[in-house]
Amino acid sequence: MLSRRQFIWIGGSVGVAALAGSLLPSLANSASQVPQDSGVGTFEVSHDDAQWRELLSADQYQVLRHENTERPYSSPLNAEHRNGTFACAGCQLQLFSSATKFDSHTGWPSFWQPLDQAVAVRTDTSFGVLRKEVHCRRCGGHLGHVFTDGPKPTGLRYCMNGVAMNFDPAA
Repeated sequence: MLSRRQFIWIGGSVGVAALAGSLLPSLANSASQVPQDSGVGTFEVSHDDAQWRELLSADQYQVLRHENTERPYSSPLNAEHRNGTFACAGCQLQLFSSATKFDSHTGWPSFWQPLDQAVAVRTDTSFGVLRKEVHCRRCGGHLGHVFTDGPKPTGLRYCMNGVAMNFDPAA
């Protein structure tokens, strides 16, 4: 006889295995669309932890330096529709053009393409899910993740934390 705890653990494990089995083929089919890992190395802009804490707000620090995620629909950048550029809040590197922004109805600013040489990507397996994590190429700050359910022409959705970016309106 299984205890309730053993039953739940076995049921949860089977459920996770079934879910992973159903997702792996779709991940494999779309893998060619997702940017390849850029690798992590040294960055042009680097600071020690105390300096980052001074330069960033508490929320920016948690997202950019500790890979946290802001609450959905909490960023004013969701409603930003002017022409301009979205830049890294950590180093001011321009990341995304407003021309590639779209409403993904997810609660986070979303883009179908970054600017050239703006972001780095690496595989993230936290929470038992295979995802592609997006970082600022210049300072390594965590921005969000990229998914394969975006609009044409790329089919990608760069789902970014608004707190990790600043908006620079076009002149």
